[in-house]
Amino acid sequence: MSKIAIIAGAGPGTGAAIARRFAQVYPVILLSRSEHTLNPLVKDIKHNGGSAVGIPTDVASIPSMDSTLEQIKSNFGPDLTIAAAIFNVASKFSMKPFLEQSPEQFFGSIEPAVMGAFNFAQATLPFMLHGNKDRYSPTLIFTGATAALKGSSGLSAFAASKFGTRAMAQSLAREFGPKGVHVSHAIIDGIINTEMTKGFGQDIPDAKIEPQGIADTYWHLHTQPRSAFTHEIDIRPYSEKW
Repeated sequence: MSKIAIIAGAGPGTGAAIARRFAQVYPVILLSRSEHTLNPLVKDIKHNGGSAVGIPTDVASIPSMDSTLEQIKSNFGPDLTIAAAIFNVASKFSMKPFLEQSPEQFFGSIEPAVMGAFNFAQATLPFMLHGNKDRYSPTLIFTGATAALKGSSGLSAFAASKFGTRAMAQSLAREFGPKGVHVSHAIIDGIINTEMTKGFGQDIPDAKIEPQGIADTYWHLHTQPRSAFTHEIDIRPYSEKW
């Protein structure tokens, strides 16, 4: 029986770091809406001795997710086990006064986060339920943000999307934890050190979260024994005010 890890939102930065960490142990399936972000990562993982398949996927679309699942089953067989599934899809982030937002802008932030998380969980959980006798418990991890705990001014859409994903993660943990599936939600509280954030916080050393640190934390969550599951964890730099 094939055991795989699947990462939705496998773009540069956090998604790539998570993919590389889990590829040290499992074949990894990488999902992203953009094929050009997948190809270099797949090539890099293979170059370093891992196994990776990239599939362009819109997780907010049920037909797209269904098609992806069929491709995965054709590659690894219908009796595959998903050892770890990580939902790392970004919500649309825009700061805008509430009265100036259109319904399209508001729900445009919620749909990829909440609908995407719903589709991803429904697709992966059936392949995790029979893996609870393995060395590591099957693990479903959702990447969250500070906005999952507090809705800041001008960020109503972003906060609603993150609150929604966090609420669903809590519900799934209570439903599937007793069945041996470790469901966890990670609050990323700070700026992640990526190409896009190069201009931020340069005057304070280690003021940004390294993607590798997030990846190592996710791997730790995956390896926790059933007697000590962590549902929610927050990750922040030492200098972050909270």
